[in-house]
Amino acid sequence: MKNSLRATFKRGSMAGVATAGAAALLLTGCGAAPTASSSATPSASNYTGCIVSDSGGFDDQSFNQSSYEGLKKAEKDLGIKVNQAESKTNNDFEPNLRAMVTAGCNLTVTVGFLLGDATKAQATANPDKHFAIIDFGYETPISNVKPIIYDTAQAAFLAGYLAAGTTKTGTVATFGGIKIPTVTIFMDGYADGVKYYNEKNGKDVKVLGWDKAKQDGSFTGDFEKQDKGKQFTQNFLDQGADIVMPVAGPVGKGAGAALKEAKAAGKDVKLIWVDSDGFLTAPDYKDIMLSSVMKQMGEAVETVVKEDKDGKFSNTPYVGTLANDGVQLAPFHDMDSQVPAELKTQLDQIKKDIADGKLKVESAASPKV
Repeated sequence: MKNSLRATFKRGSMAGVATAGAAALLLTGCGAAPTASSSATPSASNYTGCIVSDSGGFDDQSFNQSSYEGLKKAEKDLGIKVNQAESKTNNDFEPNLRAMVTAGCNLTVTVGFLLGDATKAQATANPDKHFAIIDFGYETPISNVKPIIYDTAQAAFLAGYLAAGTTKTGTVATFGGIKIPTVTIFMDGYADGVKYYNEKNGKDVKVLGWDKAKQDGSFTGDFEKQDKGKQFTQNFLDQGADIVMPVAGPVGKGAGAALKEAKAAGKDVKLIWVDSDGFLTAPDYKDIMLSSVMKQMGEAVETVVKEDKDGKFSNTPYVGTLANDGVQLAPFHDMDSQVPAELKTQLDQIKKDIADGKLKVESAASPKV
């Protein structure tokens, strides 16, 4: 997994990396967006699918890893060639993308909101190449870029309801890595899920780390420094929280470490993972893993690669929801016995209501399609 191209630039400032800001997920008229033309369909042996990570790397036990696994599955299932470039800093994005173009990639998948500007630049400079970007949408569609985005607030709503229904202390928490829409959308859904639980059950479970009304809360400032995640989580524990949902990529491992220490000290604490099923992708924390808010990125990546190989590339955004199983609440695994049957029934009904449109889950960061 580490045989990737690596640029060796010094760490740069975060400023200017995501110039599109919160509006980057605003997609208007997507169904009418123009479609990039496709040349003759290449054979599998002549097709190369590629991927560029953000600074979390392909072993982040989160969205980079899940996306990479989707490309590797396409390699196995479709018989294509693959290439990858692992970014270590934000300054690596453009050189890594240029390297993929130079390497002859037919489709390059870029992973994460922070690659929005770099992907646009390379797609504009190379109109004959196809790109797909995870967790980013463009206000003005780009003919050769397919956004893969998720209404994550829907699944996070279920996680918040679950946390509120299983907390023993009446206090739960969440924190983010960087304050960007693809992070705050989780926190919005989580906070609303707790609020909904309180309304339906006459409770007063508190949420630390995020105020949806103010759109402000706790952020470590990056997706890398696990010690910050550990410190934030310890602060939440000191304030009475017993369930924590980090939305911070590898920084979530710091939260896991703090919770494992608390469990070893006799506290009944739990972790909610994000992006992938943490019970499977972050097995070090199995004993404290309540559930995960999943974005089915691997499946989406393989599907988009297959469509492109078959000459069916489209820049129409893929939007993952509860209705199409693009987002999900993960199984409870070893924690299943700790989730009351009545709560499971309520969660099933809420999922159905959201999927059917009877219950609206709203976030300022939700894709507008």
